[in-house]
Amino acid sequence: MYDFAIIGAGVTGCSIARELSKYRSDVCILEKDDDVASGASKANSGIIHGGYAAKQGTLKGKLNVLGNRMFEDLNKQLNFGYRKTGGLVLGFDENDLESLNLLLKNGIANGVSDLKIIKNDEILKIDPNLNPQVKYALYAKDVGVTSPYEYTIALAESAVSNGVELLLKHEVINIKQKDNYFELSTNKKTIKARTVINAAGVYSDTISKMAGVDYFKIIPKKGQYILFQKGTGSAVNSVIFQVPTKNGKGILVTSTYHGNLMLGPNSEEVSNRENKDTNELTLEYVIDAARKSLPDFDIKKRLKTFSGIRPAPSTGDFIIKEEYPGFINAAGIESPGLTSSPAIALMVLDIIKDRVKLEKKSNFKPYREAIIKPNSFDAAEIKRRIELPSGSERIVCRCEKVTEGEIVDALSRNIIITTRKAVKMRTRAGMGFCQGKFCRPRVDELIAKIKKPTRKGERQFAPTRSGKA
Repeated sequence: MYDFAIIGAGVTGCSIARELSKYRSDVCILEKDDDVASGASKANSGIIHGGYAAKQGTLKGKLNVLGNRMFEDLNKQLNFGYRKTGGLVLGFDENDLESLNLLLKNGIANGVSDLKIIKNDEILKIDPNLNPQVKYALYAKDVGVTSPYEYTIALAESAVSNGVELLLKHEVINIKQKDNYFELSTNKKTIKARTVINAAGVYSDTISKMAGVDYFKIIPKKGQYILFQKGTGSAVNSVIFQVPTKNGKGILVTSTYHGNLMLGPNSEEVSNRENKDTNELTLEYVIDAARKSLPDFDIKKRLKTFSGIRPAPSTGDFIIKEEYPGFINAAGIESPGLTSSPAIALMVLDIIKDRVKLEKKSNFKPYREAIIKPNSFDAAEIKRRIELPSGSERIVCRCEKVTEGEIVDALSRNIIITTRKAVKMRTRAGMGFCQGKFCRPRVDELIAKIKKPTRKGERQFAPTRSGKA
């Protein structure tokens, strides 16, 4: 019997799990896929939003600002990679200026500091490569960038190291309410838990309905992105937004945390929650819209395209509440959900504390070591390391300069991973110019050497069940 069962190992579920791991309780996460961050937490902009866009008085507006303020300390503890860049919302005429002033007013009402309207000369001092026809911009100092999947992985590893059990490939297919607990049937076994927390992303309405709560729907919205080669992100110093419309924040231009220029996303309602295809017509629209902000990027340096499905709620706001004793929804967490995630976790914790007495652990481990180690290898050193027969210094991925030691570290941690994709998300092996052509067999060799697949139904890691110890 678990005290808490969290459904969904995205950024919301893993944030909640880590927060609960600070207390003496038995917690599990149930995830239908073979790794954490497999949904919207993997395929999004990675922007830590400033808090001026979400409407004042909404949970989005409140939690965005609170979450934004937590990222610097979280990164110091978890080493996932975060950089404050500042953000610019561009305006090209007087109508745009009116919209920018509304954003400024809304941001101030949300409690955002360091917001101001600036003009052409100051804009181009901050970001010289922007469209010289820009007239106005809302400058938000507290905007930043992170790697969303690395952040989620860091949260999950921290939670697991503090006693949370992560059950991958466990899809919840039915929920039964008993007298003082729940039975959660998965495709593998039945789990019993006193409290269930629904953080299932695009399937959060499906899970909620299983628990007898059916007042909202998730409207899946696809966003398509274009990612450029590493180093191209130097074209911009800030996260560049356009004036929002009813369809969203518009096409943004940003550097990723690791220095790739990225454009997107668009926003389109889709019926298939698993369809992650991209199409050239939409991508051409993204390119044309982005050129209004940054005219001179080189499309020949395009590396790849991808898309993500955002779980837009029919209510228009995050759904974070205890629907009835023991069942908590953390549903409809679309943008700015990444930014809001640590504040969402605290809100869920407050909800739990209203009903359950929690006792803090004295042995909580807040720190998690980074997997990716910064390096400045020159061409000669890269060549030397590539030619090494084996060992931690050998370079396995030449594009991203990923060493064997980093890959072995990723494979040896407390979440068992057995796929090339999982290694890629943790080390960046395969994310470079050749897109894995060089490192693929070398990564496969290390996976086969370090890890063996778990038996069907076996837990994905072997923690000390120390939640109450």
